[in-house]
Amino acid sequence: MHTLTRLIQLATLSLFLQTVAHAGDTTAANQLQHWSQLAGSAGQAPRGQQFFTQKHGEQWSCASCHGNPPTAQGKHAGTGKILQPLAPAFNPASLTDQAKTDKWFRRNCNDVLRRECTPQEKADVLAFLISLRR
Repeated sequence: MHTLTRLIQLATLSLFLQTVAHAGDTTAANQLQHWSQLAGSAGQAPRGQQFFTQKHGEQWSCASCHGNPPTAQGKHAGTGKILQPLAPAFNPASLTDQAKTDKWFRRNCNDVLRRECTPQEKADVLAFLISLRR
């Protein structure tokens, strides 16, 4: 019985640590490296800037909500929700949670492009955001 109790405690602790690890579990640079590897080439900031500011067939671009450049608060074009700056130099919490960043890419790419962004597009946008400095 003692062994079963101990196993349950360890399983609970493991689940807790996995949950905690998601908040602040990465950096923008690590994410850039990850998406660049998946794309098979490094993210390019100029290409990312062009992608970020260009309208993609619909009425929105990334910059429609996040601003151009995305170094100050933005405002969601549909809901009016205030958005914190995306550029990590202007918002230290930006792009530090892998799950939130994945969700952000999935939702926003679908809103703007009506499809998932490619790994290269993600790497390029991340390179652009990281290139923005104070």
